[in-house]
Amino acid sequence: MLRGILLPRRRMSAQRRGMHTAVMEGIPATIIGNLLGGPLLTAYLLYLGAKSEAIGIALAIPAFANLVQLIVAFYMHRFENRRLYVMVFSFIHRLLWTATGLIPFWVPEIYWVPTYIVLFTISFICAQSAGMLWTSLVADMVPAQVRGRYFGIRNTIHWAVASLCLLIGGQILNRLPEATGFIVLYIICAVATVWNGIELYRYPNLPLARSTETSKWKMLQKPLRDRIYMLATLFLATFILIQNIAVPLFSYVMLDIVNLNYTWVTVITTVQMIVMMFSYYYWGNLNSKYATRTLLRWALPIIAISCLLWAGMELLPAILVLIAVHIVLGIGIGGYNLLAFNFIIGDTPKSERPMYIAVFSALTGITGFIGPLLGGWIYKRVEDSPYWVQSYGISMFTGATLLFMALVIGPMVLKGNK
Repeated sequence: MLRGILLPRRRMSAQRRGMHTAVMEGIPATIIGNLLGGPLLTAYLLYLGAKSEAIGIALAIPAFANLVQLIVAFYMHRFENRRLYVMVFSFIHRLLWTATGLIPFWVPEIYWVPTYIVLFTISFICAQSAGMLWTSLVADMVPAQVRGRYFGIRNTIHWAVASLCLLIGGQILNRLPEATGFIVLYIICAVATVWNGIELYRYPNLPLARSTETSKWKMLQKPLRDRIYMLATLFLATFILIQNIAVPLFSYVMLDIVNLNYTWVTVITTVQMIVMMFSYYYWGNLNSKYATRTLLRWALPIIAISCLLWAGMELLPAILVLIAVHIVLGIGIGGYNLLAFNFIIGDTPKSERPMYIAVFSALTGITGFIGPLLGGWIYKRVEDSPYWVQSYGISMFTGATLLFMALVIGPMVLKGNK
């Protein structure tokens, strides 16, 4: 499988060329996402003067932008040339995100954070529009029988790149003056944006399977009336809401409350990404043997345990505990990311897949948006609380709630043979 993905283009069939492009296109996208996102996004927002509530808003924006996928699904029949629209939306997304690096040069300081949030919001509306079309295109491109292994290998390659980028990004910020470090990161991302645009052009433009329904309301009713699908989707959306109270703010806690430096935060997050890199491969292999919903039941408790492990800071050195937290989180998030993707493209009828994807994205987007906002608000309210509440208390209570959901509710709703 790996050899087939990475063969030179001239020896490939059209289908393999498309699968090869999906791997290569994701490399510059991963570079941008990890030099401008994750803990380095939090670092840049702190540099711009953002507080916990503003950081919570920024972290919630990608999930909130998922709502646009519902609109795209309604008008999917108009996107005959999916490659073109994926290329345009993706390029605008990365161009605007990279343009946030110009804020300190072009915008008065008082408007730095609001300007970032506006550009970031528009950028991720474009990203989620492209994501809807990309998911539909790739689902048609990759044969069902190899999806688990293919996406496991693809994600492994990308997370290897992500780990390297994050480690290098942290070193750049640590070794250079802060302003200079961010300039270097944004220059790298500008080059990666151009590279990504070139790779996006190489995707095949496969014919779109149209919905059997002509009415938009009937199209929406298809997934809404699928009881098994909706129960699983609502459960996962609720799980994400609770999870996002704590998990997206891990970097904020490490930087602003535990007071770790950039090097330690990026090293710890890189450990998580390396673990994710390997876990994608193994989750992908498991998915060829076990049902997607079965594996989701296995992955969710692991995420919960990663939150609970923060309580170890009461007894052990913070760095040791945080490394353990992110190792476990890497295993759990790696499984969830791969399996949730396979759930929405594998457990859905081909002709109605865009609307199924849109409903899943809209519901998880709403809860994914609310979670970081709620988390940022909670951290703001506990500023005068004991240190243990701020450093590990919120994560610990979140983990306990998630573990109950995963072990008690999860087996009841994530059932079935798919």
